[in-house]
Amino acid sequence: MFDLSSADIVDAFTEELQLCNVQKGEHVVVLTEPASRGDYVSAAFAAAKSLGAHVLVLTAPGGTPAPVPNTHTGAGPGLQSVLDDSVAQSTLAAADLVVDLTTEGFIHAPIQEEILAAGTRIIFVCDAPEVLIRNMPSRADKVRVQAGVDLIRKSSRMHVRSAAGTDLEVDLRNCHPGFQTGFADDKGRWDHWPSTMVMCWPEISNGTIVIDEGDILLPFKEYARSAATLEIRDGMIVDIRGGADAKMIETFLADSGDKWGRYLSHMGWGLMKTADWFATAMYGKHEIMGMDARAFAGNFLWSTGPHPFLGRDSYAHLDISLRSCTITVDGQEVVTAGDLVE
Repeated sequence: MFDLSSADIVDAFTEELQLCNVQKGEHVVVLTEPASRGDYVSAAFAAAKSLGAHVLVLTAPGGTPAPVPNTHTGAGPGLQSVLDDSVAQSTLAAADLVVDLTTEGFIHAPIQEEILAAGTRIIFVCDAPEVLIRNMPSRADKVRVQAGVDLIRKSSRMHVRSAAGTDLEVDLRNCHPGFQTGFADDKGRWDHWPSTMVMCWPEISNGTIVIDEGDILLPFKEYARSAATLEIRDGMIVDIRGGADAKMIETFLADSGDKWGRYLSHMGWGLMKTADWFATAMYGKHEIMGMDARAFAGNFLWSTGPHPFLGRDSYAHLDISLRSCTITVDGQEVVTAGDLVE
């Protein structure tokens, strides 16, 4: 029997690689592990070949150094087999584009920065086919996110508040603003399909974060069932109060034994208008990383654990997406009660 499972997504991968500026004669490496989706491997291979690129598939043994189940968590520790293999690293660094189809990706693995420094572009893909196609990016998205980056870069303070009780002051000086736009078209660029968000990596933040009912906890991929209040002092979670969800967060951080786990990592707001807040409820946990939740237009996304600019290597990575927040940057509202301000 013919396997036509990839037929429906070849066009989507071709459009994505065109956004990644794949040119005839470039070298594309499709990075996989045994658990990678076979239809994605076929679609990426076919798309690169149709655009005239030299393409090969590099399949490395599975397994990561992270002490949590590998279920598209977003921790991004990378494959241990690649972290230990200089030949694999050299192959990736020699490519013009790497299509990363591994389960966890290399988002927070230091080796990825070395590969990017060689000029390699990397696009990470792991969500369900319908999520990819529904949230296909456009070149206009890059203009939108770069406007947010420019605003952060020239500002000194971000204030996040909500009717639920969030009241967080963030020092934007030396915060290393960045973005995800869903495609990697610039030399040495990493990105994630799908994603459209503005983020920064602040050193200091103070105040209160309240996770309200219906906010989304990642990598648990669950909606908060009760309010949880977190007190932040100098960028560190010093107190967690509330019901079952507060206890789950506390247990996760305590069990990690990670000295950086209670420190805040990146934070910012989503701009992906095609994302659905309820999408997390529609898929199995193994099918998605949860980019609908992370990049939903008008959300406030904040995280814990790894901070590359402060040298904090950590696997205790939480991404928590809040609705209904108002976000101001030097007094300018970019999100008003959960509605994105264009």
